[in-house]
Amino acid sequence: MTARPGHYIARMTAATDASSPRALTAPVDSARVVLDRQRDRAERMLNRARLIVLVLLGVAALVYAPSLTRELNRVNVAVLVPILAWTLFQGQLFYRGTRLPAWLGVVNPVTDIAAVTAIIGGYAFAQSATLALKTPMFLMYFVILAALPIAASTRKAAAVASMTLGSYGALLAYLYGTGRLQTVLNPVVASEAARVSPLDEGAKLLLLAMAGAVAIYATNWLERLATSFSRATEEREQLEARLARAQLQSLRLQLHPHFLFNTLNTINALIGTDRRAAERVISGLSELLRMSLTSASEQEVTLARELELLAHYIEIQHIRFQDRLKVRFQIDPDARFALVPNLVLQPLVENAIRHGIAPRAAPGHVTVSARRHGARLELGVVDDGVGESANTEHRDGVGLGNTRARLLSLYGSDHRFEASSPPGGGFAVAIEIPYRTDIVAKELGRRETEREALV
Repeated sequence: MTARPGHYIARMTAATDASSPRALTAPVDSARVVLDRQRDRAERMLNRARLIVLVLLGVAALVYAPSLTRELNRVNVAVLVPILAWTLFQGQLFYRGTRLPAWLGVVNPVTDIAAVTAIIGGYAFAQSATLALKTPMFLMYFVILAALPIAASTRKAAAVASMTLGSYGALLAYLYGTGRLQTVLNPVVASEAARVSPLDEGAKLLLLAMAGAVAIYATNWLERLATSFSRATEEREQLEARLARAQLQSLRLQLHPHFLFNTLNTINALIGTDRRAAERVISGLSELLRMSLTSASEQEVTLARELELLAHYIEIQHIRFQDRLKVRFQIDPDARFALVPNLVLQPLVENAIRHGIAPRAAPGHVTVSARRHGARLELGVVDDGVGESANTEHRDGVGLGNTRARLLSLYGSDHRFEASSPPGGGFAVAIEIPYRTDIVAKELGRRETEREALV
């Protein structure tokens, strides 16, 4: 085990530590969950951007108002005021919650497209189709399409892009079909004669179609990127989980050869002086190994199971030390069914016996305790042996070092581990871990208690 010079205290607080194995092996959110969360944030940002754009358009409308006809000003007011009211209303109604309604991601771009189309159409009816089609408001279609990849799914992006192209195409068809649109094929002549060229409008439709295709592709690319990242992260988490389990298994397996080495030394020492006692040690060792192999694949066992295994080990030590060793147990009933790391107490008791009791001739006591305090379980191993020297630097051996490493691997920062020499002498180890129970074992224990009460 470990030599015990110096004074040592290692304390882990109950704070969350993202670098611990337990944190690293937490479940990974699916790509859909991640995308939905990011789109929710993007929709909130877009609504703020929409508000800013509407305010700027309102300021521009006020600046242009003196030079526009009353009918054009009415069109601006009739479209901008409702869309501004809707933007403010949804901010107050939905954006205070943790998640936005899913339909809001469709309604907002549809509303924006309808507003842009309404303004262009209103200008056509209030003034002229030529003025309406040449207004810079047409560029707002591209702003709407540019926002799709960060806030919409591929299906929604395709629907909005199709609606954008269809809305402007339908408006052109209506204006041309009703005779409101005067056209000339040559774009230069059309510009000089205040008319509209079909080539220019065809180019606009082509640009809208291309912008929509780019928006759809970008949205789909982001979705595939998020899915690939999620899968890669999940594979990494699974690999790290397997690595953590392998490290735990390696740490726990360190105890078996170490314990066997010490026990075989005990048997070797007894063979020449007390053959019958050596045979009893061999028998106890066989039972102890049988129990440890039964739970070899388990990282945690009930405290009752751990105490049962510890009792076999103490029986072996009693054969060796006889009246020089006294072991007391102070175990709360609620603690017996708590889950603890497999083989957590045996190396601590072995450390107490080997380095505290064995070096002196006088009898010694070892106290093993377990108490529950709410959602925490406290374990303790205290001896009144020779203690440790205050003048020598502490170095971990297999016992304390292994236990400390296993606690860190199993519980991350959600544990406390202290090892020190009390003022009155001896050595004390205190462990605090989360209190969790084995429901099946607890139910069996309750039934056993009821059966004993009836007898």
